[in-house]
Amino acid sequence: MPIQHSVWKVGVKPTALSPSSLKDEKLLEEMIEANPSILAEEWMIIGRQVQTSYGGYIDLLAIAPDASLVVIELKRHRTPPEVVAQTLDYGSWVQDLDANQIANIYEKYSNGKSLSNDFKSKFGSVLQEEELNRSHQLIVVAAEVDTSTERIIKYLSDRDITINALLFEVFESGSEQFLVRRWFVDPAVIQSTTTAKSEREPWNGEFFVSFGDDSTRNWQEAID
Repeated sequence: MPIQHSVWKVGVKPTALSPSSLKDEKLLEEMIEANPSILAEEWMIIGRQVQTSYGGYIDLLAIAPDASLVVIELKRHRTPPEVVAQTLDYGSWVQDLDANQIANIYEKYSNGKSLSNDFKSKFGSVLQEEELNRSHQLIVVAAEVDTSTERIIKYLSDRDITINALLFEVFESGSEQFLVRRWFVDPAVIQSTTTAKSEREPWNGEFFVSFGDDSTRNWQEAID
């Protein structure tokens, strides 16, 4: 259920700040790009308006310290269920990116910088190629989500799909604007799911079949 905030200017006669709105999504995108801690302290932006092979554009793409990727879709107004479907579609593309493709996305975004070098500078650890993109998160950033979108996000999250929504409100005082944000699902819950997925051993390409081990079975039957 949506929670409405009120912000008050502290003083002998406290004054409530007036609700406002951002002028466009580009401003929100620029704010998060300049200071990703609006979303999370530990994320590093590695791409902006990343074109997928499906024709869509991911607003922002980030990487977490565990080398998982974060798909960020921004909407400055109320968010309908179609945005969740769009974000899931982006996730289906991101999950298949390999280390070279991710490095190329960052190289293009950063004007030729190295993802490995900047990852180490940011997080203090070496980026292991085999750990890169073993899992990902999907984040919808919006001023509001409708009840249908709330139900969908909760349903997916409860079933270990790593999707979350960050809801923000804007207030103004004079010529200044202030942003207040809250998460729809506790980020720690989403991160624990992401970590659990990244720790699973990848499939080695082999199959195991139990054929039986009693005297009625023989190897020729298995071959046939």
